[in-house]
Amino acid sequence: MTIAVQKFGGSSVADVEKIKNVARRVVESKKRIDHVVVVVSALGDTTDELLGLAGQISLSPPEREMDMLLSTGEQVSMALLAMALNELGQEAISMTGQQVEIITDTGHTKAKIRHVGAERVVQELRKGRVVVVAGFQGVTSEGEITTMGRGGSDTTAVALAASLHADYCEIYTDVDGVFTADPRVVPTAHKIEQISYMEMLEMAATGARVLQSRSVEYARNYQVPLHVRSSFHPGEGTWVKSEDDIMEKAIVSAVTHDFGEAKVTVVGVPDKPGVAARLFGALADANINVDMIIQNVSENARTDISFTASKDELEKVKKVIGELVEDLGAEGSKLDDNIAKISLVGAGMRTHPGIAAGMFKTLADNDINIEMISTSPIKISCVVGREDGEKAVKVLHEHFSL
Repeated sequence: MTIAVQKFGGSSVADVEKIKNVARRVVESKKRIDHVVVVVSALGDTTDELLGLAGQISLSPPEREMDMLLSTGEQVSMALLAMALNELGQEAISMTGQQVEIITDTGHTKAKIRHVGAERVVQELRKGRVVVVAGFQGVTSEGEITTMGRGGSDTTAVALAASLHADYCEIYTDVDGVFTADPRVVPTAHKIEQISYMEMLEMAATGARVLQSRSVEYARNYQVPLHVRSSFHPGEGTWVKSEDDIMEKAIVSAVTHDFGEAKVTVVGVPDKPGVAARLFGALADANINVDMIIQNVSENARTDISFTASKDELEKVKKVIGELVEDLGAEGSKLDDNIAKISLVGAGMRTHPGIAAGMFKTLADNDINIEMISTSPIKISCVVGREDGEKAVKVLHEHFSL
């Protein structure tokens, strides 16, 4: 008996005709799969439109109310898709995150899943129905509606797949799979047939927007095979699976970019124990995710601490830093939102020396200055000026023959 979870993104359900197309595709899937659960995002640009409405009311609206607002988008698409499926003769029922019992923590706008009940989903599947679930949303143990951040529907789908012990989870999107670079920046980029969880996790965390990073982490933890494929073409996409199941491991699998981060520098911080802990503790308490961190060499018992964070959280960052500068005894702070993070990702980098040197030399040969560097066993990231971002992606893609 096979179970599959299929997730369709906003571009796949952007209008009525596309919703009907998704319904036809799900009906075809049901002919070869015993049980199908579908997770949907909000229609097209609905989330951005809702954010725009909130922005007209307040520059800093309460996060609880933002979750109440944004969770409505997915409820529209789930109901319409269930209607379309029933119209085609396939019994279907729609459910919110609360009805599915997707229990999250209390982190409004970036909630993390704690438990998935799914008992009611199982009951409906046994009746032969397709269950259509609103992605991106859950509920706390106290009954408060929460959302999971951009791409949160991916995490909903993977969490459901894990809870249901599904055979696999398919992520349908507007691209044919995972590519060696963003095809809009590098037209010669090609589709990757299969990639490991760890590589995909690094790619998602460094700018590849095909999958939310937390969804990949969830898939890795519960060994859920992921298939990223096109909503509009029937061909195979990219399989994300355990590294042990992949025969050939590329030295460098892809080059990614992220133009959505800003660099923040706290200037003239006293160079003494506990200062960094207080700084990043305050950011963590404000539910702000920090990416790259660098501390300069101390001079005159003072140092500069720089870090990167999402541009979407800059107002929160400014507020936290503004309150901390005087308290820490720092001289001030600087903000640069004109940066780009460029990353190389590949499982084979662990056993092949010289990748970092090749990356740095290629950027230098093309007069691209590096502002920050961060590494992991299978990833190297550099912060460069935004004006050099696309150029950096292109020259690295060409240098490593991706």
